[in-house]
Amino acid sequence: MKKLLMLAIILTFALSFIGTSMAVPPGKTVEFTKSPMGKVVFSGKIHADAGKKCTDCHPKIFKMKKGADKVTMKDIYAGKFCGTCHDGKIAFNAKTGCMKCHKK
Repeated sequence: MKKLLMLAIILTFALSFIGTSMAVPPGKTVEFTKSPMGKVVFSGKIHADAGKKCTDCHPKIFKMKKGADKVTMKDIYAGKFCGTCHDGKIAFNAKTGCMKCHKK
C-alpha cells in the first residue's frame, strides 16, 4: 500500500511539471486569416526551438482563448502582444520583418 501511495505521489508531482516545463507544442500551429496583409501562421515549433514555453506568453501577454485578444499592428508596434518580443532585441523586429509572419 505504501509503494502504491508513493508511486501516486511521484506521478502526480511529475505530471504537475509537464505543463510548465514543456515548450510550446512543436507540432502546433495557429492560423490567423483576417489580416489584409495575408494570413499569419503561429508556429509552436519555431518558438519552442527558440526556447519559449507556453507560460512565457500565456496568460500574461495573450489570453488563453483563441480570438480573445484583438491584436493590431499598432499594438504590436507599441510593444504589446507579439511586439513584446518581436522588437529587434529579443526577436526580429515586427516593423521590418512583415513577410516573416504574413503570407499572401
